Amino acid sequence: MSTTVEAEVTGEGIVNDGNLNTAQARTSRKGFCSVRHGLAFIMHLCNFSILTQQMNMSIAIPAMVNNTAPPSLPNASTEKPPTESQDNWNETLEEFKVVAAMYDWSPEIQGIILSSLNFGSFLAPIPSVFLVELFGARYLTGAGIFISSVLNLFIPLAADTGVTLLIVLRVIQGLVQVLALTCQYSIWARWAPPMERSQLTTIALSGSVLGCFIIFLAGGHICQTIGWPYVFYIFGGTGCACSFLWILLIYDDPVNHPFISTNEKEYIIFSLAQEDSPPGWSFPIKDMLKSLPLWSILIFHFTDYWHFFLITMYTPIYINSVLQANIRDSGILSALPFASASIFIVLEGLLADFLLSRKILKLITIRKLFTTIGVLFPAALSVSLFWVRSSFSTTMVFLMLSSVIKSLIQSGAFVNFLDIAPRYSALLRGLTQIFSYMAGAISPTVAGFLIEQDSEFGWRNVFLLAAVVGISGLVFYLIFAQAEVQDWAKRRHSPTCEQI
Repeated sequence: MSTTVEAEVTGEGIVNDGNLNTAQARTSRKGFCSVRHGLAFIMHLCNFSILTQQMNMSIAIPAMVNNTAPPSLPNASTEKPPTESQDNWNETLEEFKVVAAMYDWSPEIQGIILSSLNFGSFLAPIPSVFLVELFGARYLTGAGIFISSVLNLFIPLAADTGVTLLIVLRVIQGLVQVLALTCQYSIWARWAPPMERSQLTTIALSGSVLGCFIIFLAGGHICQTIGWPYVFYIFGGTGCACSFLWILLIYDDPVNHPFISTNEKEYIIFSLAQEDSPPGWSFPIKDMLKSLPLWSILIFHFTDYWHFFLITMYTPIYINSVLQANIRDSGILSALPFASASIFIVLEGLLADFLLSRKILKLITIRKLFTTIGVLFPAALSVSLFWVRSSFSTTMVFLMLSSVIKSLIQSGAFVNFLDIAPRYSALLRGLTQIFSYMAGAISPTVAGFLIEQDSEFGWRNVFLLAAVVGISGLVFYLIFAQAEVQDWAKRRHSPTCEQI
């Protein structure tokens, strides 16, 4: 597949600055109407679908069993969520009483069910890299989204059949979701010009943030009105539609796309040719293991996803237990930080590419600056939550600001692996997912332990630990991160014994 792109570049024999500038000028006028931006939007929808399927069990399980919410904590907020009147507040509380449980699952069983989605996540990323090289990202990603969506439709039936079948189904679903998330990054190695990587990837990634917003916003309401099974039916059906859209409109590279203009195709191919890092099969494992810039990205993914999983899994619990919001309001309020982040993440990507294209800042400066702001300010806001917990409005403002500023990282360290080794984008994405899922397996468990040990100061300890972990990863990243294509990721004219 990579040979097709290389042949197109070398065979035409027109890679020069004049043609590149001409093609860039013509395609830049198209803006968001270009094929590559359309591809980013379809990725946005697919990431939205996958994220909603990852999160829907967390939203539905309170309606499936009893006693999933923790007891209220000391010194909880005395300031109720703002409503038109106290009468409306009382009516809301009366409306959303706990319904009869459908399943008698213990807290331990609930924890296994919720975490089962990640049981196979450590194993899936690397095999996904080899599969995408064999079969292409178009069909593998589409198949992954479709299979995950179909399995999502069968979750209510599996729950009725038994816990064992439900866990097995979610393990398989987690595997195919990792396949879809890993494979799609190989497409950017052939589609994203270096000057547009931030905006294209943030458009695609913002779908995940939007997914968090929608599932929190709508999930609780769906459970209370038409029943928890419809959470799985609705978002499973949406995923099936997205998978069909993906298969119909996505192509692995611009050379084979039937609708792309000649100018845009030339611009993409020639822009990527300047990096001298075409997609390829051989993996210089020894050089990668010794690469500190690569390790800085991997370690940062672990430390930052520690905070990410903490926020996505515990925000509804924090709002419910500390701010004393009811089930529906807790879901709606939990959605607000992700709503603001989903808007700003695209704007921040555009800002990063603007600073780079106008040569205001160097690429590595942009990556490190955005990452630093995206770590330090949210860490300070998160730690401050413990001391402002008596004020509902201040807490919500801090949560929203934290999510907005945190999204800067999407144009910083999270896209940095495309800078240092675009030809190995799928492999590096797989590696970053391994470190991310490791954090996801540890962070919620540690948080639950700290909260259980000390109901009054547990949340403070959780936020302090997350800040320390995040800042430590930031320091390592700032010291060793680079933005140039590494020597081991450049075109190799003769194979070496280190390549496999």
